[in-house]
Amino acid sequence: MIAKNDVAKVYDTILSIPGMNDEMKISLKISRKNLLLLNKLIERGLNGKESNDQSISVLDTVPKETLLELSNISAELLDKAGLTEMNEKLKAF
Repeated sequence: MIAKNDVAKVYDTILSIPGMNDEMKISLKISRKNLLLLNKLIERGLNGKESNDQSISVLDTVPKETLLELSNISAELLDKAGLTEMNEKLKAF
């Protein structure tokens, strides 16, 4: 098994490749069902909910600013799909 520090170094190297910070415009066609599920996956990852306590999280190596940006993207996708209110009601469960 690879040590957590080694995995963090690999991801840090990959995220440091020139051009990785370049912004991209993405045209995305996705069903509302899948968009809602994608939002849940992003939230789950950002909140650090791992299925295994010893599993290595890629997000451990990501700067807080990047995590905030991902969270904003998730919220923007929900807003564009008109699912913000539904998502809030689902969170209340």
